[in-house]
Amino acid sequence: MFSWKMFLLIVSQMELITRRSFLLSNCVMTDFLLRVLLSTSDWLNACVATERAVAISKGPYFDLGKSKGVSKYVIIVIIPLVIVSVLPDPFHRGLVDDLEDSDGWCVFNYSNSFALLNSIVLVFHFLVPFIINIISALLIIIITARQRSTVQKKLTRAEHLRNQLQQHKHLLISPCILVILALPRLTMSFLSGCMSSTRDSWFFLFGYFISFIPPILTFFVFVLPSKTYKKEFLLSINRG
Repeated sequence: MFSWKMFLLIVSQMELITRRSFLLSNCVMTDFLLRVLLSTSDWLNACVATERAVAISKGPYFDLGKSKGVSKYVIIVIIPLVIVSVLPDPFHRGLVDDLEDSDGWCVFNYSNSFALLNSIVLVFHFLVPFIINIISALLIIIITARQRSTVQKKLTRAEHLRNQLQQHKHLLISPCILVILALPRLTMSFLSGCMSSTRDSWFFLFGYFISFIPPILTFFVFVLPSKTYKKEFLLSINRG
């Protein structure tokens, strides 16, 4: 979707596509679908982190079959809820003519009350999955350290906690990287319209590109920093 959006931006500015109805339909739907997909991805990542924490806490009593069944219902619930939460967005978007450009720019026009509601939804989808990821990571570290301290008496609980923090630091680093890189996109979501590349700094466009790196490069953000995931990946490659 991001590639499609950038492609449309380029071809429209090159005046290769000038049909207004086509540009309007993409203005209405493209950003809406991007918001839905990005928010859904963040929530599903948070659900995975929660499942991981539950699996650690239950240990051998964790029911993998039941977990798979629950995950199907979670996906069915999350996707419609995300869509409903951002559903008003496309109804407030439209094309605005620009005196300096032959094509219109895609902008949104919110009332003050709806702008406040939209801001709350944006922050909610941005912060809550991040908080869930951090809490789940801390629970995994604390629970694992407590379990190890019960079995291995040679080390103190603080030493076990320090060891687990070192071993699972990627669980804390990855969500922090995601949030930091997504901040430009969140900031730009509060702007009143789209910026013209012929008049504004490349800094904003670069920041917008940076914010899409985590969803595109999930492998590099989640798998490579983890010794366990990377080991399993290499084993699967060797088996293949």
